[in-house]
Amino acid sequence: MSINLDIDPDRVADILREAAATEILPRFRTLKSHEISEKNPGDLVTVADKASEAFLTARLRSLIPGALIVGEEAHEDRPEALGEINDADWSWIIDPLDGTHNFAHGTPRFAVIVALARRGETAMGWIYDPNGDHLAMAQAGAGAAIDGVRMHLDTTAPITEMTGSLGNKFADRLRARAVSPDAPPIPKAFLRYRCVGLEYMDLARGGLDFARYAGKLMPWDHAAGVLLHAEAGGHAAMTGDGRIYRPGTRPPGDALLLAPDTAAWTELNTLMS
Repeated sequence: MSINLDIDPDRVADILREAAATEILPRFRTLKSHEISEKNPGDLVTVADKASEAFLTARLRSLIPGALIVGEEAHEDRPEALGEINDADWSWIIDPLDGTHNFAHGTPRFAVIVALARRGETAMGWIYDPNGDHLAMAQAGAGAAIDGVRMHLDTTAPITEMTGSLGNKFADRLRARAVSPDAPPIPKAFLRYRCVGLEYMDLARGGLDFARYAGKLMPWDHAAGVLLHAEAGGHAAMTGDGRIYRPGTRPPGDALLLAPDTAAWTELNTLMS
Protein backbone atom coordinates (compact mmCIF):
# COMPACT_ATOMS: atom_id res chain seq x y z
CA MET A 1 0.00 0.00 0.00
CA SER A 2 1.33 3.41 -0.96
CA ILE A 3 1.01 5.93 1.86
CA ASN A 4 0.90 9.43 0.41
CA LEU A 5 0.90 11.16 3.75
CA ASP A 6 3.67 12.79 5.71
CA ILE A 7 3.18 11.06 9.05
CA ASP A 8 6.16 10.61 11.34
CA PRO A 9 5.62 7.21 12.99
CA ASP A 10 7.90 8.19 15.86
CA ARG A 11 5.69 11.19 16.61
CA VAL A 12 2.66 8.91 16.88
CA ALA A 13 4.66 6.58 19.13
CA ASP A 14 5.48 9.53 21.38
CA ILE A 15 1.78 10.36 21.61
CA LEU A 16 1.02 6.82 22.81
CA ARG A 17 3.78 7.11 25.40
CA GLU A 18 2.43 10.48 26.56
CA ALA A 19 -1.08 9.08 26.91
CA ALA A 20 0.21 6.23 29.05
CA ALA A 21 2.43 8.45 31.18
CA THR A 22 -0.19 11.11 31.88
CA GLU A 23 -3.54 9.30 31.83
CA ILE A 24 -2.95 5.59 32.48
CA LEU A 25 0.04 4.79 34.67
CA PRO A 26 -0.76 7.36 37.39
CA ARG A 27 -4.14 5.61 37.82
CA PHE A 28 -2.77 2.05 37.86
CA ARG A 29 -3.54 0.41 41.22
CA THR A 30 -4.97 3.69 42.52
CA LEU A 31 -8.50 3.48 41.07
CA LYS A 32 -11.43 4.10 43.38
CA SER A 33 -14.55 1.96 43.03
CA HIS A 34 -16.54 4.81 41.47
CA GLU A 35 -13.88 5.12 38.75
CA ILE A 36 -14.69 1.64 37.39
CA SER A 37 -17.98 0.81 35.68
CA GLU A 38 -19.48 -1.68 33.24
CA LYS A 39 -20.44 -0.84 29.66
CA ASN A 40 -22.05 -4.27 29.45
CA PRO A 41 -22.00 -7.18 31.92
CA GLY A 42 -18.35 -8.08 32.44
CA ASP A 43 -17.11 -5.36 30.07
CA LEU A 44 -15.30 -2.85 32.25
CA VAL A 45 -14.39 0.75 31.56
CA THR A 46 -12.39 3.06 33.82
CA VAL A 47 -11.62 6.75 34.02
CA ALA A 48 -8.22 5.89 32.57
CA ASP A 49 -9.80 4.47 29.39
CA LYS A 50 -11.82 7.63 28.87
CA ALA A 51 -9.01 10.04 29.69
CA SER A 52 -6.55 8.20 27.47
CA GLU A 53 -8.98 8.20 24.55
CA ALA A 54 -9.64 11.93 24.93
CA PHE A 55 -5.89 12.60 24.97
CA LEU A 56 -5.19 10.40 21.94
CA THR A 57 -8.14 11.77 19.98
CA ALA A 58 -7.03 15.37 20.42
CA ARG A 59 -3.39 14.71 19.56
CA LEU A 60 -4.03 12.42 16.58
CA ARG A 61 -6.73 14.66 15.13
CA SER A 62 -4.17 17.47 14.88
CA LEU A 63 -1.88 15.28 12.73
CA ILE A 64 -4.48 14.69 10.00
CA PRO A 65 -7.20 17.34 10.06
CA GLY A 66 -10.51 15.87 8.96
CA ALA A 67 -9.53 12.25 9.53
CA LEU A 68 -12.18 9.92 10.90
CA ILE A 69 -11.66 9.02 14.55
CA VAL A 70 -12.91 5.61 15.66
CA GLY A 71 -12.35 5.09 19.39
CA GLU A 72 -13.49 2.21 21.54
CA GLU A 73 -15.15 4.42 24.13
CA ALA A 74 -16.61 6.90 21.63
CA HIS A 75 -18.19 3.92 19.87
CA GLU A 76 -20.78 3.77 22.63
CA ASP A 77 -22.07 7.20 21.57
CA ARG A 78 -21.39 6.97 17.84
CA PRO A 79 -21.47 3.33 16.65
CA GLU A 80 -22.03 4.38 13.04
CA ALA A 81 -18.36 5.43 12.80
CA LEU A 82 -17.45 1.78 12.23
CA GLY A 83 -19.37 1.81 8.98
CA GLU A 84 -17.44 4.85 7.77
CA ILE A 85 -13.96 3.29 7.88
CA ASN A 86 -14.18 1.81 4.37
CA ASP A 87 -14.96 5.14 2.73
CA ALA A 88 -12.82 7.49 4.83
CA ASP A 89 -9.60 8.70 3.24
CA TRP A 90 -7.91 8.29 6.63
CA SER A 91 -9.13 6.77 9.88
CA TRP A 92 -7.47 6.74 13.26
CA ILE A 93 -8.58 3.61 15.13
CA ILE A 94 -7.94 3.84 18.87
CA ASP A 95 -7.92 1.39 21.76
CA PRO A 96 -6.97 3.75 24.59
CA LEU A 97 -6.45 1.00 27.16
CA ASP A 98 -6.43 -2.58 25.93
CA GLY A 99 -6.71 -5.04 28.81
CA THR A 100 -9.01 -2.96 30.98
CA HIS A 101 -9.95 -5.97 33.12
CA ASN A 102 -6.29 -6.55 33.96
CA PHE A 103 -5.73 -2.84 34.61
CA ALA A 104 -8.75 -2.56 36.90
CA HIS A 105 -7.60 -5.60 38.89
CA GLY A 106 -4.00 -4.45 39.26
CA THR A 107 -2.50 -6.88 36.76
CA PRO A 108 0.30 -5.30 34.70
CA ARG A 109 -0.84 -6.62 31.32
CA PHE A 110 -2.34 -3.79 29.32
CA ALA A 111 -1.48 -1.76 26.25
CA VAL A 112 -2.35 1.24 24.10
CA ILE A 113 -3.18 0.49 20.45
CA VAL A 114 -3.55 2.85 17.50
CA ALA A 115 -3.99 2.05 13.81
CA LEU A 116 -4.16 4.35 10.80
CA ALA A 117 -6.38 3.06 7.99
CA ARG A 118 -6.65 4.22 4.39
CA ARG A 119 -10.11 3.52 2.94
CA GLY A 120 -10.61 0.42 5.03
CA GLU A 121 -7.08 -1.01 4.87
CA THR A 122 -4.59 -0.69 7.70
CA ALA A 123 -1.67 1.45 6.61
CA MET A 124 0.22 1.81 9.90
CA GLY A 125 -0.08 0.45 13.42
CA TRP A 126 1.36 1.03 16.89
CA ILE A 127 1.13 -1.00 20.10
CA TYR A 128 2.65 0.31 23.32
CA ASP A 129 3.28 -1.71 26.47
CA PRO A 130 3.55 0.92 29.24
CA ASN A 131 4.82 -1.47 31.92
CA GLY A 132 7.73 -2.78 29.90
CA ASP A 133 8.13 0.43 27.88
CA HIS A 134 8.04 -1.62 24.67
CA LEU A 135 6.82 -0.09 21.43
CA ALA A 136 5.76 -2.03 18.32
CA MET A 137 5.35 -0.26 14.98
CA ALA A 138 4.39 -1.52 11.53
CA GLN A 139 3.80 0.04 8.14
CA ALA A 140 2.18 -1.75 5.22
CA GLY A 141 4.91 -2.92 2.86
CA ALA A 142 7.71 -1.54 5.03
CA GLY A 143 8.07 -4.10 7.81
CA ALA A 144 7.52 -4.33 11.56
CA ALA A 145 9.73 -3.50 14.51
CA ILE A 146 9.60 -3.73 18.28
CA ASP A 147 11.83 -1.28 20.15
CA GLY A 148 13.53 -0.53 16.85
CA VAL A 149 14.42 -4.17 16.11
CA ARG A 150 12.97 -5.58 12.89
CA MET A 151 10.73 -8.59 13.43
CA HIS A 152 10.91 -11.66 11.21
CA LEU A 153 9.23 -14.92 12.15
CA ASP A 154 11.40 -18.03 11.97
CA THR A 155 10.65 -21.47 10.59
CA THR A 156 7.42 -22.93 11.90
CA ALA A 157 7.62 -25.45 14.73
CA PRO A 158 5.59 -28.68 14.60
CA ILE A 159 2.02 -28.34 15.89
CA THR A 160 2.88 -30.33 19.01
CA GLU A 161 5.52 -27.76 19.99
CA MET A 162 3.31 -24.72 19.49
CA THR A 163 1.86 -22.42 22.13
CA GLY A 164 -1.02 -20.20 21.16
CA SER A 165 -3.79 -17.93 22.29
CA LEU A 166 -7.12 -19.71 22.32
CA GLY A 167 -10.34 -19.21 24.24
CA ASN A 168 -10.91 -21.61 27.14
CA LYS A 169 -13.99 -23.29 25.70
CA PHE A 170 -12.37 -23.92 22.36
CA ALA A 171 -9.16 -25.16 23.99
CA ASP A 172 -11.15 -27.56 26.19
CA ARG A 173 -12.89 -28.87 23.09
CA LEU A 174 -9.57 -29.64 21.42
CA ARG A 175 -8.24 -31.34 24.55
CA ALA A 176 -11.36 -33.49 24.84
CA ARG A 177 -11.12 -34.50 21.19
CA ALA A 178 -7.40 -35.35 21.59
CA VAL A 179 -8.07 -38.32 23.87
CA SER A 180 -9.38 -40.30 20.89
CA PRO A 181 -6.77 -42.81 19.61
CA ASP A 182 -6.98 -41.54 16.03
CA ALA A 183 -7.13 -37.84 16.91
CA PRO A 184 -4.61 -35.50 15.29
CA PRO A 185 -1.94 -33.97 17.55
CA ILE A 186 -2.75 -30.68 19.24
CA PRO A 187 -0.54 -27.77 20.34
CA LYS A 188 1.29 -28.18 23.64
CA ALA A 189 -0.22 -25.15 25.38
CA PHE A 190 -3.10 -22.68 25.18
CA LEU A 191 -3.41 -19.38 27.02
CA ARG A 192 -4.99 -15.95 27.02
CA TYR A 193 -3.40 -12.71 28.28
CA ARG A 194 -6.70 -10.80 28.43
CA CYS A 195 -4.78 -8.14 26.52
CA VAL A 196 -4.79 -8.71 22.78
CA GLY A 197 -2.21 -5.98 22.17
CA LEU A 198 0.44 -7.84 24.16
CA GLU A 199 -0.53 -11.07 22.44
CA TYR A 200 0.04 -9.45 19.06
CA MET A 201 3.46 -8.26 20.17
CA ASP A 202 4.38 -11.82 21.18
CA LEU A 203 2.96 -13.19 17.92
CA ALA A 204 5.27 -10.85 16.01
CA ARG A 205 8.23 -11.83 18.21
CA GLY A 206 7.50 -15.54 17.89
CA GLY A 207 6.77 -15.82 21.62
CA LEU A 208 3.31 -17.05 20.66
CA ASP A 209 2.97 -19.32 17.64
CA PHE A 210 -0.68 -18.77 16.81
CA ALA A 211 -3.89 -17.13 17.93
CA ARG A 212 -7.58 -17.54 17.20
CA TYR A 213 -10.00 -14.69 17.86
CA ALA A 214 -13.75 -14.92 17.38
CA GLY A 215 -16.74 -12.73 18.14
CA LYS A 216 -17.12 -9.12 17.09
CA LEU A 217 -13.45 -8.60 16.10
CA MET A 218 -13.57 -4.88 16.74
CA PRO A 219 -10.99 -2.95 14.71
CA TRP A 220 -9.39 -1.20 17.69
CA ASP A 221 -8.40 -4.65 18.98
CA HIS A 222 -7.07 -6.12 15.74
CA ALA A 223 -6.19 -3.60 13.00
CA ALA A 224 -2.72 -2.69 14.27
CA GLY A 225 -1.88 -6.20 15.46
CA VAL A 226 -2.80 -7.99 12.25
CA LEU A 227 -0.59 -5.57 10.32
CA LEU A 228 2.28 -6.02 12.80
CA HIS A 229 2.04 -9.80 12.48
CA ALA A 230 1.81 -9.71 8.67
CA GLU A 231 4.80 -7.39 8.33
CA ALA A 232 6.78 -9.78 10.55
CA GLY A 233 6.05 -12.50 7.99
CA GLY A 234 3.00 -14.15 9.54
CA HIS A 235 -0.22 -15.22 7.88
CA ALA A 236 -3.69 -14.24 9.10
CA ALA A 237 -7.07 -14.95 7.54
CA MET A 238 -10.70 -15.61 8.38
CA THR A 239 -11.42 -19.28 9.00
CA GLY A 240 -14.70 -19.35 7.09
CA ASP A 241 -13.40 -18.52 3.64
CA GLY A 242 -9.77 -17.44 3.97
CA ARG A 243 -10.50 -13.75 3.52
CA ILE A 244 -7.85 -11.31 4.66
CA TYR A 245 -8.86 -9.28 7.71
CA ARG A 246 -9.81 -5.66 7.05
CA PRO A 247 -10.76 -3.23 9.83
CA GLY A 248 -13.57 -1.76 7.72
CA THR A 249 -15.34 -5.11 7.46
CA ARG A 250 -17.11 -7.00 10.24
CA PRO A 251 -17.41 -10.64 9.15
CA PRO A 252 -20.01 -12.35 11.36
CA GLY A 253 -19.61 -15.99 12.23
CA ASP A 254 -15.96 -16.34 11.24
CA ALA A 255 -12.86 -16.45 13.42
CA LEU A 256 -9.57 -14.70 12.79
CA LEU A 257 -6.70 -17.19 12.81
CA LEU A 258 -3.04 -16.13 12.87
CA ALA A 259 -0.06 -18.42 12.28
CA PRO A 260 3.63 -18.05 11.40
CA ASP A 261 3.07 -18.98 7.74
CA THR A 262 0.45 -20.26 5.30
CA ALA A 263 1.27 -23.95 5.83
CA ALA A 264 0.90 -23.66 9.61
CA TRP A 265 -2.32 -21.65 9.16
CA THR A 266 -3.79 -24.40 6.97
CA GLU A 267 -2.83 -27.13 9.43
CA LEU A 268 -4.21 -25.22 12.40
CA ASN A 269 -7.39 -24.32 10.54
CA THR A 270 -7.98 -27.98 9.68
CA LEU A 271 -7.38 -28.98 13.30
CA MET A 272 -9.81 -26.36 14.61
CA SER A 273 -12.56 -26.96 12.06
